[in-house]
Formats: sequence, structure tokens, C-alpha cells
Amino acid sequence: MLTLPTDSAARKQIPLLSGCLRYFPAALAGVSRVSQSGNNKHNPGEPLHHARGKSMDHGDCLLRHLVDLQDAIAAGDKPGAVAEADAIAWRALALSQELHEGYAGSPLAPGARLDCRGWDELKARRVAESSE
Repeated sequence: MLTLPTDSAARKQIPLLSGCLRYFPAALAGVSRVSQSGNNKHNPGEPLHHARGKSMDHGDCLLRHLVDLQDAIAAGDKPGAVAEADAIAWRALALSQELHEGYAGSPLAPGARLDCRGWDELKARRVAESSE
């Protein structure tokens, strides 16, 4: 499966601009900030890319950020709450992308690199799980 179908009618059923970017422009800008911050942390001096294998515990991270979001809201920390929501969205997108690649046959995201320790083990585990 390709990321986007090549059939014209099928492509029209995937409204990336009108059904995603125009719905969530601030949230997607926040996700982009998380991507840049993560790249600066995990890949200093390298071009922006998702270094697969450096942080693969998306489910645990989602829940930790959700707890931190609730704490920020309770404390009235509006910037902290927004930052946590952006981190949650980034992790959810990362998990979804990896599942699309691993289970639905989508190609590797153009901005991802697999040359990270741990990625081969994760892929092998997901392949094994999908064949059960």
C-alpha cells in the first residue's frame, strides 16, 4: 500500500489540506515544534529527521504526557498544558505512522531514519506479533 493512492477518485477521499491542516493548524505547528526540539535533543547538528529506535515507547510516553497535561491544567500552567498536548499529538502520530508502516504496508516516512539501535528488534517484534 502506498501512503497515498494513485487513483484520482481514491485520492480525493483523503483531504489532507481541508481535512487535516485546515482543522488543526495550531496543533500541527505544535507537533512541528516538538519534532524540532526532539531533533535538537537526539540528533544535535543533524538535519531534521525522526531517528527511529531512539525512543520507541510511544504508548508509555503518551500516558506520561497525559498525566503531565492533567497536572499542568490543574496548576493553571497554560503554556505547560499546550506543550504537553503537543507532545501527546506527536507521540500519537509517531505511533500511527509506525503502525501504518508495520501493519498496513505504507512505506517508510520520508523524514524517518532506521539507522538507530533498537529499530530492528522493534520491527522483528511487531512482525512476530502480527503473525500470531
